[in-house]
Parts: sequence; C-alpha cells; structure tokens
Amino acid sequence: MSLQDDLSRYGYRHELSRQLRFRDLLSYGLVYMVPIAPMAIFGSVYGASGGMVALAYAIGVAALVFTAFSYAQMVKAFPMSGSVYNYAGRGIGPPVGFLAGWVILLDYVLVPGLLYLVASVAMHASVPAVPVWVWLLGFVAVNTVINSVGIRLTAIMTRVMLVGELIVLVVFLAVAGWALASGKGRFSWDAFYNADAFTWSLVAGAVSIAVLSFLGFDGISMLAEETKGGARQIGRAMAAVLVLAGVLFIAQTWLAAMLVPDPAALALNGDPDGTAFYDAAAVAGGGWLATVCAVATAVAWGLPNSMVAQVATSRLLYAMARDRQLPAFLARVSIRRSVPVNATLLTGVVSLVLGLYMATRADGITVLSSLINFGAMVAFLVLHVSVVVHHLIRRRSRNVWAHLVMPAVGFVILAYVVVNANIAAQRLGLAWLALGVLVLAGLYVAGRRPVLSGFAPAQPVLRRDVERV
Repeated sequence: MSLQDDLSRYGYRHELSRQLRFRDLLSYGLVYMVPIAPMAIFGSVYGASGGMVALAYAIGVAALVFTAFSYAQMVKAFPMSGSVYNYAGRGIGPPVGFLAGWVILLDYVLVPGLLYLVASVAMHASVPAVPVWVWLLGFVAVNTVINSVGIRLTAIMTRVMLVGELIVLVVFLAVAGWALASGKGRFSWDAFYNADAFTWSLVAGAVSIAVLSFLGFDGISMLAEETKGGARQIGRAMAAVLVLAGVLFIAQTWLAAMLVPDPAALALNGDPDGTAFYDAAAVAGGGWLATVCAVATAVAWGLPNSMVAQVATSRLLYAMARDRQLPAFLARVSIRRSVPVNATLLTGVVSLVLGLYMATRADGITVLSSLINFGAMVAFLVLHVSVVVHHLIRRRSRNVWAHLVMPAVGFVILAYVVVNANIAAQRLGLAWLALGVLVLAGLYVAGRRPVLSGFAPAQPVLRRDVERV
C-alpha cells in the first residue's frame, strides 16, 4: 500500500515531501541526539550517580531500546507524523492521544529553547564580547531559515555537521586513550560499578538526567510522512541510532571519568559550572583539547541539534493542528517547499522568547532540563501502554513477546526512573499534566472534544488475520 493510500484511510492528504532515506534518518537521529551530548552534562550525571556515569548511560540505552521497539510497532500500525500523540490517540483513544501530545510538548517545544540557551551561554563564555541574546538570535534565525527552505536542505546540513561532531569525538577518544596509556589519570571500572556507592535509586536518579542525551531518537518517528521505504525504515533507523549513540556515550564518559582531576569532589558536589568534562579533556591533552570540546559542544547544540529539534517540534504541531486540536494555521504547508511553514516559524519564535527569558534566570537550564526529561519519559510510558492496548487487546495479537513482554519491561524500567527523578521535575511535570487535563475538559465543555481524522477503534480480528511481527 502506498503512503498516500495509508494516509487517505485516515482522512489525510499527503502534503509533505517524501525524500528521506535510511542514511538521512540515521544522520537526523544522531544529530538530534548529538554524539558529543554527554560533554555538556557529564558532571551532573557523574555527581548524581556517585561517579557511575557510564553505568547511568548503559542503563539508559537498555531502557530506551524497549521504547524504540514500541515505537517500531506503532509506526508500522500508524505510519504518519505525530509520534506518541497519534499512537496513543489511535491505539487507545483520542482523549489519551491529546494528553500524550500535551505531555510530549514539554519535550518537543522546550527542547529547542534549551538547546539554543545552552549553546548561547557557552559561546558567550568563549567570546564574552558577544552577549548571550545575540548568539541566541543568530542560532534561531539560521535554523529557521534552513528548515523553512525544505527537508532536503536540512538533511544535507545535518550530515555535514554530524561529520564535524564525529571528528571532534574521535580526536577526544584518541587523545584520552593515549593519555591513559601514558599514565595520566587512573584506569578503573568505577564508572560502571562502585560497590561503595551503588544503590538502584541513586543510579535511577542519574539515568533521569542522562536521558536528556538520548532524546532525539524518537524524533525520527515524526518523519514518517517524509521517508522513503515506509515504516520499517523508521524502526530500523531508531534502533540503529539509539545503539550507536549509546556506545559513543558510554565510551566518552568512561574515559572522561578516569581523567577527572578530583573525582571525590565531583561526586560529592556535582558540577555547577558545567566544566567537568572539559577539565578531564585538559588533563588528557591540554587546554587546546578542552577548548575544542567546549566550542564543538556549543556549536552542536546551537545549530544541528536545535535544527532537527525544530523540525520534530513543527511536525508535532502540524499533526495536532490538522486534527483541529491546535489552531488551524499551524497545519498550513508551503506548496513550493512542502514544509509546515507556520509551525516551523512559530517554533522558532517560541524558542527565541523562551531562551531569552530563561537566560535571565540562574536556574533556567536546570528547570528546562527537568521539564523536558519528565515530559519525554511520561510520554514513553503512554507509548508502551498503547502497544499493548492496540495490538494485544484490540487486534488480539498472538505475538506476546512483541506486544506484551517488551513494552511491559520498558514500562517498568521507565516508571522506576520517573519515580526516582528530581522532585522539582516531578512537581512541574505533574502541574503541566494537570493543566492539560483542564484544557481537555475545556474542549469537551466547548463541544470540541478531541477527534482524530479517520479514527475508529480497531475491531477484534480473526487469528488468521493477525499480523505477525
């Protein structure tokens, strides 16, 4: 069945340009996750985990592999933009889909603002003569222009920038490895397990911070209507990106952990200045390596990472708007460029305003990070439930492994991480969810209850018709 046929049965027209291949999805996902992402939050994860930073990332990979598997199941069932919003709405029901979309807005809408802010602060530290707001405005303007031109230009730019990030990472790994072999630092497995500090709740709390580095693999699902090769390509790309990025995350944090100048102080006090990784790089190769890593991280977060984050956010707004759950102007697609231009522009404006506001707060980055992580993990929990409800209950699937065991394990792991997350993140996230419930109630009162185009609860099917995955 063609993509147009797939969308037609849900009442949609195919308006986006179907140009992306597997390699484009792989580049998109890696750039969104940022191969050098742990450099920016290494110290925070190190302190939260009692030094077991590599273990936190390893558990993060394991937990999200189950989430990627659930995404693969749902994108095959509903090959369209919208991610968890569509999967929960069609797999369980429109009201649940609305709340899932509302929760994941914490991730998608706030992520670009966080990335722009972190990058701008870092660049200001490197070039003090240029104020934070100028860097922020520049990053937003460049990315909005590129994303408005078309998805093909975005894909080309992300591949070019990905190469640059990987070069920096390879340089760090090589220099750090040589430094350890030369006697600098101390070889240790403590980054994976330290019996004196280990508790499950401690590590789970650290994982809730490390999750920020993994956010982005799920954004690939937003490109279902712009991908050649169908839903299978989406699932393959998500799994490949998650595993590859996970290996890179673990390798760089393990090496950095063995080169930290004062590991006891970092584990006890955390990293309020955000320089722990760069301090380790300085031990390995000197000031030049620390500067290269710092500037590369800032540029990566400010340009390619925030660029693809803006793409994902605009597709979520577009998907919800065409179902009349957000203002209709966000569903407008440029005929010439085949991109949701209004949603793209709005994402840029919101990111700019949010970044400028949070730049005035001492805890701006912390608040944004906490909200983003909470929103993403709660949305992932809903995703796992959607797999069970749609496939096992409604479709009467006999594939218990794919449609019960895998999502159930993923749900339990993430639920434990959410429970042990930062208290402030829990409170802010639950407050946002409560606001979503009020908005949903208001829609019902106004006679605009959530309705997904072409939605009808799946009818139970005969065993011979059950799709085997």
